Amino acid sequence: MARAFADLYRAQHQEFPPECRDADYEKRIRAAYPIHPEIFDRLYTDWSTLVKFQRTRGVLRLMASVIHSLWERGDRNPLILPANVSIDDPRVQFELTRYLPDNWVPIIEKDVDGPNSLPLQIDGQASNLGKFAAARRVARTVYLGSAPTADAAQRGLEDRHIKLGCVLPGESPAVFGDALRRLAGAATYLYQDGPRYWYSTQPTVTKLAEDRAEQLRRDPDKVGQELAVRLRDNVRQSGDFSRVHVLPQSGQDVPDDLDARLVVLGSDQPYSREADSPAQLAAKALLDSRGNTPRLYRNSLVFLAADRTRFQDLDEAVRRYLAWQSVLDEGEQLDLSPQQVRQAETQKDAASGAVSARLPETYQWLLVPVQSTPQAAMEWQAVRLSGQDALAVRASKKLKNEELLITALGATRLRMELDRVPLWRGDHVSVKQIVEDFARYPYLPRLKDSAVVLTAIRDGVGLLNWQQDAFAFAEDYDEQTQRYRGLRAGQMITPPDADAPGVLVKPERAGQQLDAESTKPVTPGETQPNGQEPAVPGGEPGPKSTPPDPPAANQPKRFHGTVSLDAARVGRDASQIAEEVIAHLAGLVGAKVTVTLEVAAEIPDGAPDHVVRTVTENSRTLKFTSQGFEEE
Repeated sequence: MARAFADLYRAQHQEFPPECRDADYEKRIRAAYPIHPEIFDRLYTDWSTLVKFQRTRGVLRLMASVIHSLWERGDRNPLILPANVSIDDPRVQFELTRYLPDNWVPIIEKDVDGPNSLPLQIDGQASNLGKFAAARRVARTVYLGSAPTADAAQRGLEDRHIKLGCVLPGESPAVFGDALRRLAGAATYLYQDGPRYWYSTQPTVTKLAEDRAEQLRRDPDKVGQELAVRLRDNVRQSGDFSRVHVLPQSGQDVPDDLDARLVVLGSDQPYSREADSPAQLAAKALLDSRGNTPRLYRNSLVFLAADRTRFQDLDEAVRRYLAWQSVLDEGEQLDLSPQQVRQAETQKDAASGAVSARLPETYQWLLVPVQSTPQAAMEWQAVRLSGQDALAVRASKKLKNEELLITALGATRLRMELDRVPLWRGDHVSVKQIVEDFARYPYLPRLKDSAVVLTAIRDGVGLLNWQQDAFAFAEDYDEQTQRYRGLRAGQMITPPDADAPGVLVKPERAGQQLDAESTKPVTPGETQPNGQEPAVPGGEPGPKSTPPDPPAANQPKRFHGTVSLDAARVGRDASQIAEEVIAHLAGLVGAKVTVTLEVAAEIPDGAPDHVVRTVTENSRTLKFTSQGFEEE
């Protein structure tokens, strides 16, 4: 038996005191058999410091009671360790308290050993601990090694000595380390300072924190405020959502916009599988209206709700964190010792970590409004989240995988939706209307933002097989002439602006206009809307690369133009000018086109120094031929 214990201490030497690895310690086990040497070390080193405790008589009386109690109970442990001392036995307890103050008895019953003690409760709650009675064995070991030295300068036992007094061959020291951590976090009289633990007759700040956590049950608003702070910090990573609305009080707090957004519901609106759960009712109210007005863009919202059963654990973790935070905030008024301050900081950090871990476990339900066809009733699809990412990131990933959130739309898919519903208004539909349709109707794909549609439009117009799989684009439709202005198809365009005029045209209608204009007699040198050279009467239109006829003497040989650009949308306007004007001029054989950009700014209040410096340096870098600021 001595060899088995010695092998355990050598194999896992990092878990036990260094002296256990020596060969002499195996001899000590053999000499002290059937009592573990750790018991004698505690009795002769710690208990003998008590005035009334006699080294010989006191040890004999105590061990006689311990052995008699174990014999009566039929104990079959290979050695008598500190963990086997039956402190709940009245005879053993009397021998361990007769030399100590009277107030130790209720402490033992509450935090050490007894039918209603905390260690028994912990063992009953955790099956991996209860299998070994780990919490009870740890509490006995700590009491035996710390009770007589509660007022000493060097108090308590190191965790390695605690494991030495508990672990048997074939058992894992980690189980008892877990039990020790749980006891330290919940016991009223168990103190911790780094690796040392001890029982004291004075309650720890743990009891104070527990009382305050219990009082917070009557203050749900304070818990809700901390939860809101945690949620807002978590959703700073918004994933593919443009915004995340955390705990809105009413529909007025959720704007009615085109882009996809996530709404995080409050703790009083949890989700369960039952019909008409609070989360589903709250989501429906937010989806139907914004304040007193009906919500238009209902296909832009999805909702995140807490699981009703999991929220209890999150609520408990938040209350514990707030309790420990209040203890630290009132450290001076409570006259906390440096050790108590360290304990409170450790417990607060642990409680904060528990809140962070339980937040994604609790907020795991996505509620998504779906509608199969325009005639079908709207339904709610509940999607369970998993993973370690931030809440909004997990939600957007899950929606993308389920195709409930589209971040890239193909041109052929857009054409399919245009024909399926249909979304055409006659032979065409405005770009602005298409963008609004996708944000408004749940039977259409839910898009990340309007840029997804605009990019699909650009790609569709640029397809060579646009007549079969896509559409044409025009800048506007003239009702009087029933003609599309700036009609383009089968060529690349810049993505249109959702707020600017622009229409998608059915391929059949666009083809008719393009065919008619390609065969229409035109003035020599005029360019057709489809980008080709004018047709020869009775023939086919020729490509741009075909050299035109020599210009007549009366044809214009120079062009000049000046235009004012919108300072807020210079890029868009300049791109349009380059495409509609400059490209036609540069395409003429032998043409030399020069483009000059002139910038003039009047600043009534004067330009600040940093603006002058920035503009001047950037102008030089961009090789302006002339530039400068003037006082008048």
